[in-house]
Amino acid sequence: MIGYVKGKVTHIFSGSAFIDVHGVGYRVYVPVSTLSRLTLGEEELLFTYMNVREDAVVLYGFLTQDEYELFMLLIGVNGVGPKVANGILSASGTDAFRLAVANKDSHILTKLPGIGKKTAERIILELQDKIGASDAAAGDTAAVTAAGTGATVEDEVTAALVGLGYSVHETVPVVERLRGSHATVEDLLKACLRDLGTGR
Repeated sequence: MIGYVKGKVTHIFSGSAFIDVHGVGYRVYVPVSTLSRLTLGEEELLFTYMNVREDAVVLYGFLTQDEYELFMLLIGVNGVGPKVANGILSASGTDAFRLAVANKDSHILTKLPGIGKKTAERIILELQDKIGASDAAAGDTAAVTAAGTGATVEDEVTAALVGLGYSVHETVPVVERLRGSHATVEDLLKACLRDLGTGR
């Protein structure tokens, strides 16, 4: 079991990155929240989970213990595999996800990728006593709904642009530069698409 990897970021892809650890390049699959904070040429430490399958060995990585621990709880739920758990973390901030579970809001959970009604109910049932519900309950479900799936505006726009085929390397600087003058996901996304379009 590989607990973490620490090394230089040599390549960044739409859903993963290469981390050079003493000359060995590990492909690590990461959520958008981690991917958007990686910098080419910089050394990073990623907490990792190694998924061993019959046809492949896949490494998932996270910049924070919080994301890693939530990922581990998610894959413990029947019907939620590592790929789906990684997608959930890409689409939702950890605090907002905890809030939705604490408030038993299956409607918000079904907006996340790979989560149907039954899986959402199972997540609530199995995780509501395990993810710090008392802290999350201090928030307001309406605020989560207003923020879509709970990710920050910047994370949602970055994820959308990556889904459209742009690389994280080219989208993150544009999102960072334009975010101050556009409060909503829709406005920021349109502005970024205009900017990226003129640069190609």
